[in-house]
Amino acid sequence: MTLRELLIINRSYRRFYQEVKIIGDQLKDMVENVRFTPSAANKQPLKFILVTDESMNRQIFPHLRWAAYLTEWDGPEEGERPSAYIVMLGKRNESPNIDADYGIAMQTILLSAVEKGYGGCLIGSVDKEKIRRLLDIPEELEISVIIALGKPKEQVVIDEVKGDDIKYWRDDRQVHHVPKRSLEDLILKLV
Repeated sequence: MTLRELLIINRSYRRFYQEVKIIGDQLKDMVENVRFTPSAANKQPLKFILVTDESMNRQIFPHLRWAAYLTEWDGPEEGERPSAYIVMLGKRNESPNIDADYGIAMQTILLSAVEKGYGGCLIGSVDKEKIRRLLDIPEELEISVIIALGKPKEQVVIDEVKGDDIKYWRDDRQVHHVPKRSLEDLILKLV
């Protein structure tokens, strides 16, 4: 599969075949790929908590908010929830450019998931204090995002942006549409 093909398949999936499990070694392999990516000033300030335990998954789920533009939807139903989570943590005081590390790691993990036949969703809208207590996360580590992972159960398609409307939406068949700006809209100039 080419990089472009991986990128097109790599969507924000929010519904999964919950019964399809991801094992710990698969999550470790995704994080292993992060080890080989660039890090600002080579600080490598990121840490990860890998969660595959069904009981812990059930405890994490209520502390996540799933889709801001889908105001009538409270998130995936039982049977469509993630089978694993990766909690991404970091020490901002060790690296003032940690946001670059977060972005590189997030994309690497999601592409690693797609390569294995899974998909994921980056969830930044999280009750961080409840997650901190639940997972016993030390205070010196900030919670960046939680990556929900599983075997995608939904179809996600890319549409062209119409006007300035970039909001994702679902049609009557529950196909998830994601508008993307054209290449011409992205490139300010070629010198």
